[in-house]
Amino acid sequence: MDKKTNKEKLISRRGMFPILGSTLLIPFLGFGNSKIDNHKNLDGDEEFQTLLKPDGTTVRINNSTLKKSKIIKENISNKSLLNWLGKKL
Repeated sequence: MDKKTNKEKLISRRGMFPILGSTLLIPFLGFGNSKIDNHKNLDGDEEFQTLLKPDGTTVRINNSTLKKSKIIKENISNKSLLNWLGKKL
């Protein structure tokens, strides 16, 4: 009887395949739903404004954050905007 219980505790190569196969299913269990929830929060009642960064990419900023921010320079010329972006004329 002691030999029988010892054999049941050992895991053979054939017994490893279901374990390995089940680990491949982990990405499909729904752990990625947090990204969808964050996106839903962005589309809520809050209003956003799209702004331009110096590297040329755009960023969505909450309007309440913009209202709290300090305006450094208003109504800039095209030349100064291009210089800020790092473009040569």
